[in-house]
Amino acid sequence: MRKKIVAGNWKMNKLYSEAVELVDEITIALKDDTKSDEIVKVLIPSFPYLRKVARHSHGIPNLFTGAQNCAYEEAGAYTGEVSAGMIKSLGGTYVIIGHSERRSYFHETNEELKRKVNIVLGQSLTPIFCIGESHEKRHAKEHFAVVEKQISDSLFHLIAADFKKVVLAYEPVWAIGTGLTATSQQAQEMHLFIRTLVEKKYGKEVATSLSILYGGSCNSKNATELFACPDVDGGLIGGASLTAKDFVTIIHSFPS
Repeated sequence: MRKKIVAGNWKMNKLYSEAVELVDEITIALKDDTKSDEIVKVLIPSFPYLRKVARHSHGIPNLFTGAQNCAYEEAGAYTGEVSAGMIKSLGGTYVIIGHSERRSYFHETNEELKRKVNIVLGQSLTPIFCIGESHEKRHAKEHFAVVEKQISDSLFHLIAADFKKVVLAYEPVWAIGTGLTATSQQAQEMHLFIRTLVEKKYGKEVATSLSILYGGSCNSKNATELFACPDVDGGLIGGASLTAKDFVTIIHSFPS
């Protein structure tokens, strides 16, 4: 049975005191919440807060800490970069790779992201690998081709045993920070396409066990409908993860 996951990407938000307050509010809300024990929860703050958030997350079942990015080298003269080993040493367990903002603003290529995947897996961390199409590509009906290339270029070099350690997050670029959201039908259609693509490459067992998150403006109001889709296994949450009440509501949005 594949994991149900809700990961909160705080992006470049919150001052230190605000980050501590947020993680405290979330952990207090989850402390006696046994119905969410089996759901994997991931808090993904900015790098400077990673250690603090990891420490404050102790004691809550299946609550982990992640990083928003990492370098594609293990160490060296790369001023301003943060390695996967550093993330692990601070208590990180997950790493977002290939977020649409990284692809767009920092021009990260599929080849660079492939190297990051290798580095992250080499440190026994879990990649949350993001894929998704622009509005132009969807309008041109090229959305399936875009997502297939992103996955094949950056992930299909992995052996099955390593691919099984990856979490995928479908985030239509046109729905990131715009308030727009893919319909549940659009999300399910793409998630099924991705799972079928993986099955063709690695077989049914790997495809069935793969967690695929939805990451395009998922919030407390639409999560229930999205999570009810058979191939949507949770969400990579942006703005809604900055409020404890909304984030916990999303965690409670899986069908019984």
